[in-house]
Amino acid sequence: MTLLALVLHMGHVGKGAERWINLAGLQFQPSEFAKIALVLALASWFHRIDIKRMGNPLRLIIPAILTLLPVALVLKEPNLGTAVIIGLIGATMFFAAGMRLWQIFLLVAPLPFLGKFVYAHLHDYQKARIETFLHPEHDRLGAGYNIIQSKIALGSGGMWGEGYLRGTQGQLNFLPEKQTDFIFTMIGEEWGYAGAAGVIGLLALLVVGGMLMAMRSRNQFGRLLALGISVDFFLYCAVNLSMVMGVIPVGGVPLPLISYGGSAMLTMMFGFGLLLSSWVHRNERDVPASQKDL
Repeated sequence: MTLLALVLHMGHVGKGAERWINLAGLQFQPSEFAKIALVLALASWFHRIDIKRMGNPLRLIIPAILTLLPVALVLKEPNLGTAVIIGLIGATMFFAAGMRLWQIFLLVAPLPFLGKFVYAHLHDYQKARIETFLHPEHDRLGAGYNIIQSKIALGSGGMWGEGYLRGTQGQLNFLPEKQTDFIFTMIGEEWGYAGAAGVIGLLALLVVGGMLMAMRSRNQFGRLLALGISVDFFLYCAVNLSMVMGVIPVGGVPLPLISYGGSAMLTMMFGFGLLLSSWVHRNERDVPASQKDL
């Protein structure tokens, strides 16, 4: 939380957003570490609460604050994509911890009515991304350029692709951010549908493996920890892949394990380390409810 707050005062501005901190010559993005910290915090909190007590709304106040505070700070940067991912991670862990359906309904019911309010408070470039998503052809050389070039590159790959380093959109630099946000588009152009499907399949195996680890854990902390890391990885993949295909508005979310980027790669490796740790300790049982301090 402290690092996220420092970003607003001493953060490094890049491409119109203040998301990075320079420390001892190293530049990193605190919002990436906030996701792992949130998973650890919520897993620890819900581990100490008996599932029968989850019906008490007072038990959810602190974890709700732990979730909403980083979401608000990341939105302030601004970084809408990462803020949405953090919120979805928290919501998933609330549900997995035993949150009642009526509580979920009370939280979700107002969301459709908040759409106009949220849209009115978006930054101009965020509104432009939504308009571009709906009508990219209206500004082919401006706001719609990225997604149009992405679709051209994906379509030109066909079934088997144009060959390694032979993609015209990527090699001639028509494709923007080909090493980070749009790297999957370059894979689709050079290796075609077969290569793109293979990459998606490998990423899906990691998600399924993480979910199976969560299901096999006999203690609540390990179960929620494995679930949180797996959901984080899944959302990263889903948002990036949907973005480059034009299914959702373009946002600055990289493709994990493939895109270039220090903070995202470091936090993902740290998350996988925690995932493997939960698997190692999967047979440790929970402390009886009578011995818990909450």
